[in-house]
Amino acid sequence: MMAGCTRSGYSIWPPGVGNHDAMKKLIHSLLTMLLICLSYLGAMGATTAAEEGSLRDPFAYCAAVGTINAPGPRYIGPAMPEGIIRQLKDAFGLGADVSLAPLLKGWAWRCMEGKVYACMVGANLPCTTKADSSPEPAKPLQEFCRTRFNAAAIPAVVTGRATIYAWRCSGGQPIIDRQVSQIDHAGFLSDIWYRISPE
Repeated sequence: MMAGCTRSGYSIWPPGVGNHDAMKKLIHSLLTMLLICLSYLGAMGATTAAEEGSLRDPFAYCAAVGTINAPGPRYIGPAMPEGIIRQLKDAFGLGADVSLAPLLKGWAWRCMEGKVYACMVGANLPCTTKADSSPEPAKPLQEFCRTRFNAAAIPAVVTGRATIYAWRCSGGQPIIDRQVSQIDHAGFLSDIWYRISPE
């Protein structure tokens, strides 16, 4: 009889190896390959989940992007995370009985130097506007002082809420009375933005 043959014809098994032993080796090899593939897929899945989790969390997101004026497309979490709102409520002295739901659209947050900062838009604050540091009076201020020659103060509705100065009129001309706000490293009014810490 030829090597590798059986009475019914040719065998797929190597000469000298029984069908049972060959099948066990084949199954063992297949299981080993399957376990390697599953381990690889599991590791990939864990990495993907970790990356996705970092983009859903505002603190991890800011740590990753550094400074950005508003959350970008890489952030896939809630538009206004409740943890941020809770801390802003404390900053503004809002009681625990105040519901979070009506406040979800009244706030803004951004990243500066890897940290989370938030601002209460609903308080008529220029949260999304860069600070105005120009010492030159705009036209509305000039028009205001023409009819109020020596007004002790020019209201914010005239000066704009983004200015860092308090203005007044002197002899019909707008002049700077004093500086009332500082500018943060991203160019916004520093006193209306609050640093938010992870809970």
